[in-house]
Amino acid sequence: MIAAIAASSFFPAPSSSSSSAASLKDSKTISDGPESLSVRGIVAKPASSSGAMQVKAKAQAVPKINGTKTGLKSETLKHEEDFPYFAPRTFYNQLPDWSMLLAAITTIFLAAEKQWTLIDWKPRRPDMLADAFGLGKIVQDGLTFRQNFSIRSYEIGADRTASIETLLNHLQETALNHVRVAGLMDDGFGATPEMSKRNLIWVVAKMHVFVEKYPSWGDVVQVDTWVGSSGKNGMRRDWHVIDCRTGGTVVRATSVWVLMNKNTRKLAKMPDEVRAEIGPYFIERTAVVDEDSRKLPKLDDDTAHHVQKGLTPRWGDLDVNQHVNNVKYIGWILESAPTSILESHELAGLTLEYRRECGRDSVLQSLTTVSAECSDGMQDAGMECVHLLRLESGDEIVRGRTKWRPKHTRSFGSSTGPLITGSA
Repeated sequence: MIAAIAASSFFPAPSSSSSSAASLKDSKTISDGPESLSVRGIVAKPASSSGAMQVKAKAQAVPKINGTKTGLKSETLKHEEDFPYFAPRTFYNQLPDWSMLLAAITTIFLAAEKQWTLIDWKPRRPDMLADAFGLGKIVQDGLTFRQNFSIRSYEIGADRTASIETLLNHLQETALNHVRVAGLMDDGFGATPEMSKRNLIWVVAKMHVFVEKYPSWGDVVQVDTWVGSSGKNGMRRDWHVIDCRTGGTVVRATSVWVLMNKNTRKLAKMPDEVRAEIGPYFIERTAVVDEDSRKLPKLDDDTAHHVQKGLTPRWGDLDVNQHVNNVKYIGWILESAPTSILESHELAGLTLEYRRECGRDSVLQSLTTVSAECSDGMQDAGMECVHLLRLESGDEIVRGRTKWRPKHTRSFGSSTGPLITGSA
């Protein structure tokens, strides 16, 4: 036993790789004693005054951090560094950084999908918009303008159908876009270049509207409009609105427009230069709605059955011509209509004659009377009302006549009787 121990001290047995690495690690550290043995048990050189033994004459001094000695490279360690160290090859550390590549692919895919949606957009239903992102187009003979509209949730009323104001806004929008697409739009509200030079604007004098069916939320309507001459100084504009799904008529309307000087606020004759601009777009065609030739009676406090006072325009009711938009007048006229009629009937026809414009500071009164044949209690029959919108001073703004039919029934007539502001 003693002999084996003595032999092992002079002839140590070979160890595994791990133990060899550990022994090499131990060889780097020299004890602080005055004398110490080397790895192989040979007496080492005497220690220096600092208590640290010089391993090699040209070796660097042992670095210290906070007074503590750090690693010292030996010959054996230097020999090991000559051979590069390779980490074990695994699937994970051989993978590239996919995050940047994945982000780039996602961005390209989303951009391509957006462009494809805009370029190759197709309706999910056959009654959806054909030109969902356009302003309409010229069709047929090159003189008719067509535009589609989807009925939105904020455009319907208590009956869950589009309001009359919504339908009239569609008519006005197509009129403006017709002028724009035709290349006649200048800096005015539907004014041509020659009109702008002379400070002229369009105002509507008469309007006849007949509603056959009120569209519901989500329905899509197609509006066709065209223009023709009306006397020496006027222009007639017609509209025909159909349901895109069924093809049935929704609205038929016709109107007469005249020119007004924007500065003097007086009606003006049509200059030859203006007629030369718009004349090529006129169509000689019969009006889409038969004119109601009956004279509109004048109402007053004694003849009116219902009066609504204190109506004032808001800033949002003005158009770019600085007067109340013509569609707003419809709402004011209906303010004085009896609630019983509004609940049991729907507006089927509308005739308006504009007498003067209305400004921001105006205060108006709405007067309505129910015609004699409508006051006999026959709720299943059509009803007719006469209206007047006037200033508090008594000056007339609009005279009107409305026709009503019981709700959830077909129309009872084929014509209505006749609009000042907006565009042609």
